[in-house]
Amino acid sequence: MSHNVLVIFTGGTIAMTIDPQIHAAIPSLNADDIISTITNIKNYADIEVMNFCNLPSPHISPKIMMELAEVVKKNIVREDITGIIITHGTDTLEETAYLLDLLIDNEKPVIVVGSMRNYSELGYDGSSNLSAAICTAISPKAKNKGVLVVMNNEVNSASEVTKTNTLSLDTFKSPEFGPLGIVDNDEFIFFKDIITRQHIETDRIETKVALIKCVPGLESDILDFYIDSGYKGIVLEALGRGNVPPTMMPGIIRAIQNNIPVAMVSRCYTGRVYDTYGYEGGGRNLREVGVLFGGYLPGQKARIKLMLVLGKTNDLNEVKSLFEYNIGK
Repeated sequence: MSHNVLVIFTGGTIAMTIDPQIHAAIPSLNADDIISTITNIKNYADIEVMNFCNLPSPHISPKIMMELAEVVKKNIVREDITGIIITHGTDTLEETAYLLDLLIDNEKPVIVVGSMRNYSELGYDGSSNLSAAICTAISPKAKNKGVLVVMNNEVNSASEVTKTNTLSLDTFKSPEFGPLGIVDNDEFIFFKDIITRQHIETDRIETKVALIKCVPGLESDILDFYIDSGYKGIVLEALGRGNVPPTMMPGIIRAIQNNIPVAMVSRCYTGRVYDTYGYEGGGRNLREVGVLFGGYLPGQKARIKLMLVLGKTNDLNEVKSLFEYNIGK
């Protein structure tokens, strides 16, 4: 059976070289340039390329993410497409991948891939990462896994993976649950499955959602700023198990009273939030005033999820149901 893989290029380090004038990496390679670095590709799949954009990942806005999602939705239903690969800068790769995972409901593999070294550097990893992504995209084992992130021969779920290091080639890890598998000898080796996935049906995203990292002594003025600035949602990276300084409580209550959902995750690297503590600002107190709990999600993903939920509905009961889906109680 022949495989046809669509590779959508969005830019990032994988498409950069060192500019001799400024001695820093800038976007410069197109899709054909990158594909040409992969050897024996025709022995595995026919590659169709699409130059969607060529942007550093800090330039990828939620609006661009949504436009990309529409392109993926349009092409994933094509009968001639085995799977789709998206090249992306690594700084915001996990946000784009998670957004796509929540929006796309199709059994075919959708894979997001990047590189940690640009083409001018010794040991450019773009070719090997893209090769591993192609091997995963054509594997029947990759079906019904949601959106995947393939880097350094590891295959991780978009819902679980995060960037863990600013430099290392193996920066993308799933610290809570581990990888779904690896790519070995050009084959996707499958370790574990995704038990449940969430799909949010929406073509809108609410961009005015803030992310606040909690620290000792933080007061309500920062919450007041976002409320008065017209923000529609707030995500807190809370302390530990899910607690905040008591001086933040008036702002949290004011936000909820103004129909602005406040969601909470932990600033810790691993572990979920839970209503363990009953003191002022503790998890039980936060749940009682209506704060949403985000389970194991890191702050940047919780923000993406709340943005999509608010794009779908403003009803606080529906927001709670969608945001807290499958987090465990």
